[in-house]
This record gives sequence, structure tokens and C-alpha cells, in this order.
Amino acid sequence: MATALRLRHLPALLYRPSLAVVRGTPQAPAGCPALLLLPGGCGQRAHPVLLARQLATKKAKGKGQTQARVNISAALVEDIINLEETNEDMQAVIEALKEDFSRNLSVRTSPGALDHIIVMTKDGKFPLNQLGQISQKSPQLLIVNMTSFPESTAAATKAIRESGMNLNPEVDGTIIRVPIPKVTREHRENLAKLAKQSTNKSKEALRKVRSKSVNQIKKFKNKVSEDTLWLLEKQIQQMADDAAAEMDKLLAAKTKELLG
Repeated sequence: MATALRLRHLPALLYRPSLAVVRGTPQAPAGCPALLLLPGGCGQRAHPVLLARQLATKKAKGKGQTQARVNISAALVEDIINLEETNEDMQAVIEALKEDFSRNLSVRTSPGALDHIIVMTKDGKFPLNQLGQISQKSPQLLIVNMTSFPESTAAATKAIRESGMNLNPEVDGTIIRVPIPKVTREHRENLAKLAKQSTNKSKEALRKVRSKSVNQIKKFKNKVSEDTLWLLEKQIQQMADDAAAEMDKLLAAKTKELLG
């Protein structure tokens, strides 16, 4: 009985939770779907999958909290921008960084490490392995036989020396000897610095992809709602942030590998 008496004095609003849900929610005019309700009215063009801006705002800046994520269907905004293509361009930048790490930043030099050194010749640019035959004579010595293209021997030697791999080639006719340096602490640290530089260059390429996509959606500022463009820009920024985070992980792993 005492419990029943106390409940009778609770605020009436607690007995009507539906009011708290509905209150403050704009109502759509008859014949206008609720998801299309935007500041410009039912006649304004909109994409039905896009939510109002307040649903994608930042969460409270408390400890351990992050920004709310946006997930827009690429098919529903394909007339504005190709989000799948944007993602592919960003992934291509990541793959290029992985390839650079694999080919050029290793504490161990093998014949394959020289394959894709680019040689500038009078006829254009060519990978070293297309001009010379690369072999390993001993664990400390690589040989590049330039017999097939003797006129490119000097250019190949220069490309090897300037490859950033800390190599000092020696020429004997059409044979280029490439001594493999001992893996010193200084060499490891230099490689780690090169890895950091490569990552920064890749992030710059990533920013260019992002800027290109943002400029693309801004062309539609007079055709679609401000909220639609805002959400699209947020989606693109999320994609760029995810790609940059993956690059940071690659750099951390490569740095750990190089420094030992």
C-alpha cells in the first residue's frame, strides 16, 4: 500500500513516454515522406537514405568517446559522387606505400630488391631488371650484367647509387658489382627515417584524393540540400582518416622491423 501511494505522486510525464519521443520532432506534411523532410520543404530534392544533420553530429567530448560515424550507401548518391571510386583511389595510395616498403626499405638486400630501380636512359625510363641481368654472387655481393645494353651501364650505376638503399656500386666494363653493406644501427635508423618520409608523401597523396572528392560534391551545392553535402563530406573524411590510420599501422610495423 505504501508503494502505491508513493507512485501516485510521480510526475505525469513518466506515465506517457511516447510524448518524450515525439516532442521536438518535425512532422511531415500529408503526402511528404518523413525521411524527405528538409529545411526547404517537401519540394526540395533529397536522398531518402540521408538522415538529418543532428543524427551525425559529434558525441559529447567525454573521455573515451569518439565521433559518430556516417555510413552512406554509395548507390544512393552516385549522381553526386562515386564513393567506391574514391575508396579505390585511397586504397591505391596505401598499396603503393606497401610496395615501397617492400621493395626499397629492407635491412636485407636480395637480387629482387634491385629489380624495380628505375634507370633513366636516352630512350626513356626502364626498370633495372629490363636492362641488366641481376644475380647474387655471394651473401655480400650482387652482380648486374649489362651486356645486353652496355650503353646504359653508366645510367644504371647512377640509379643504383641514388636509389636510397645505401649502395655503392663498382663498374668493371659492362659488369656492375654491388657490395651489400653491413647492417649497422645507423643504416637501420636511416631506413626508418625513409619509411617515415614515404608515409608522409603517401598521406599527402591521400589528402589530394580527399580534396578532389570534396570539390566534386561542392559542385552540387545548388542542387541538393546542405545536410546532404555535409554528410557526404563527413563520409569522405572518415574514409581518409581510416586510410591514414592504416598507413600509421604500416609505418609502426615497418619501423619495428627496421630497428630490430
